[in-house]
Amino acid sequence: MITTMILNRLTLALAAVFAVQPVFADEPFVVKDIRVEGIQRTEAGTVFSYLPVKVGEVMTDEKTAAAIKALYATGFFKDVRLEARDGVVIVTVEERPSIAKITLSGIKEFSEEDLKAGLKQTGLAEGRVLDRALVDKAEQELQRQYFNRGKYAVEIKSTLTPLERNRVAVQFDVVEGDSAKIQQINIVGNKAFKEKELLNQFTSTTPGWLTWYTKNDQYSKSRLGGDIEALRSFYLNRGYLEFNVDSTQVSISPDKQGIYITVNVTEGPQYTVSDVKLAGQMLVPEDELKKLVTVKPGEVFVRDRLTETTKKISDRLGNDGYAFANVNAVPELDKEKGTVAFTLFVDPGRRVYVNRINVAGNTKTRDEVVRREIRQMEGAYYDAEKINRSRERINRLEFFNEVNIETPAVTGTTDQVDVNVSVSEKSTGSVMLGAGFSSSEGLILSGSVSQSNVFGTGNRVSAQINSGTVNTVYSLSFTNPYFTLDGISLGYDLYRRDVDSSELDNTGFFENSTIGAGVRFGFPINERDFISLGMSYEQNSVKVDATSPQQWQDFVTQFGTDNDTLRLDGSWARDTRDNYLFTTKGMLQRVAAEVGTPAGSLQYYKLSLQHQQYFTLGKSFTLMLNGELGFGDGLSGKPLPFFKNFYAGGTSSVRGFQNGTLGPKDVDGDALGGNKRVVGNAELFFPLPGLKDDKSLRMSAFVDAGAAYGAGEEFSVDGLRYSAGIAVLWVSPLGPLKFSLAQPIVEKTGDKAEVFQFTLGNVF
Repeated sequence: MITTMILNRLTLALAAVFAVQPVFADEPFVVKDIRVEGIQRTEAGTVFSYLPVKVGEVMTDEKTAAAIKALYATGFFKDVRLEARDGVVIVTVEERPSIAKITLSGIKEFSEEDLKAGLKQTGLAEGRVLDRALVDKAEQELQRQYFNRGKYAVEIKSTLTPLERNRVAVQFDVVEGDSAKIQQINIVGNKAFKEKELLNQFTSTTPGWLTWYTKNDQYSKSRLGGDIEALRSFYLNRGYLEFNVDSTQVSISPDKQGIYITVNVTEGPQYTVSDVKLAGQMLVPEDELKKLVTVKPGEVFVRDRLTETTKKISDRLGNDGYAFANVNAVPELDKEKGTVAFTLFVDPGRRVYVNRINVAGNTKTRDEVVRREIRQMEGAYYDAEKINRSRERINRLEFFNEVNIETPAVTGTTDQVDVNVSVSEKSTGSVMLGAGFSSSEGLILSGSVSQSNVFGTGNRVSAQINSGTVNTVYSLSFTNPYFTLDGISLGYDLYRRDVDSSELDNTGFFENSTIGAGVRFGFPINERDFISLGMSYEQNSVKVDATSPQQWQDFVTQFGTDNDTLRLDGSWARDTRDNYLFTTKGMLQRVAAEVGTPAGSLQYYKLSLQHQQYFTLGKSFTLMLNGELGFGDGLSGKPLPFFKNFYAGGTSSVRGFQNGTLGPKDVDGDALGGNKRVVGNAELFFPLPGLKDDKSLRMSAFVDAGAAYGAGEEFSVDGLRYSAGIAVLWVSPLGPLKFSLAQPIVEKTGDKAEVFQFTLGNVF
């Protein structure tokens, strides 16, 4: 038996040796011609290009072996033979089959297009030459994709079906199985903190009431890696400089349905900061840099503060042109005392200036639209703050999916960099039809056609229709954000607003229709401050009846049902918020004025002030404080038109009360509004339990206060109403969804409570 096996192996070895031997005479010869046989798809020229000999040259055994090796290496052929007949070289090949079709069956977890794109990355795609090794590699890649989703029981089988014209169909049959769930996570070696507190740092978790949505109970190697880093940050931010993760074990149950994770840690001692020193070439007054140091002696070491310090110093040097400034924090541990001293070595590097600013990726948007947002100038010294501001301004255009800015050194120089701005265009035009629902207005139908980047110029055009049972708005607007090179904007508006209070049960009857046209200018004072001035002409038509409050009937009797207004508007705003919907830090200040001038029949003024501040409290909590004041009155002895009154109560002011009901009322209890209003809100935002990393959903707890006051009333604390409750904001596919549960705390006779309130969709 053993002898037979040896003979078989020897026979195979000899066959392999002779398979690569050329079928030529022993003597070299001059090639008269070259012929290729057996090709079906491959061009003859492709074969000729790999041959190391041409007609008229001498053919040798070495060149023959090289030719066979080169043709095999192309991967196009599974058999190659060379023969010589009367000086003619005959190349006979047998092509590998091409892939005619790739099909996947049993796929539910992924889209077929995404998987085929992944297979293409491995080299397996329709139209390419079949390589069995690539099929095996594709099976492994598919298995890896399923393992990343926690489906360890997946079964994948590939089948090759020969077709005509030397083609083959490749089919992958997949039995996905159920996803394995994390059954247990153990942390071993912790002494300073309870395991529950440490596990709160993990995104990975055991099955819970929301894990069907988050999928965080499915094991992911990359997610676990992030959890380990979060655990490391937790300890380092509490002074445990020598914390170490010794090992991580992940095991799976025999049925491949349960995952068990064990993390072994060594905490080490807790360190406090004994001293922080600056060293190196600072080039900036040391006192100025010391103000940027947030690590203080006597405090427990916090790594985030050290990272923040080194970044602030690097950025400060970058603002003076030192683009490659480096700050290294070198610790000195005193293990006996449990203290650590840091020396911050500052290396500013060479001061550099900007050679060229290059813009790429803007296939529709004109270069000038991007360049006018860039605050860094060519030929000027590199300024990190201006470059960061440029990125922020380009992002705020909302013309691009992605904005990247790189500053590579200019080849052959030591003091120059280029600023390369790379953008990825996105669609800036939209046609929207939608519906929303407000607890105060009921069903709201809306539609809009807009283009915020007309012909790539950055100009905005929009037409909107918003139909509610109480408020109906039709508008057409145009804005040129750079009417001048200095960034002064110019805009035009045409609009119609109709108000019908008959659908509200908390106010008297009136109908008001306003048709207007206006022009507005915007003046940027600096990067954060903006002034807007506008002028509009409006025609108002007011209708009341015998059931309307007497004050409204008197107004119509005195001034008639039809009036006109030449209105002037002005505002100043400072906005430093980091995000409009999910703000975590920053401030919004706004002062606005509206004046009905003597050129029209309605003469009045309205002033409003708002201050809104966001405070970051840890990683998950944000506190918002908001205050608003409003005041208005008539001019030239005329009263403030009642349909210009301020109102309080509802989702946008004091939740827990019906819309517009907090203030003066007539004898029937209908809300009249007032010429003064005050509103205050304190709201603490936090993630929904179990969804701390979800960027589209968050909760809040709030306290609201506010009221409206009539012409004969003064602002008073006694007149304020208060409420408290909880709210949820969800950025849904249909638009922002806001709802709240609020309970009035302080209310007056005649106030109307509304515990549950919500708004679905964009309400203009």
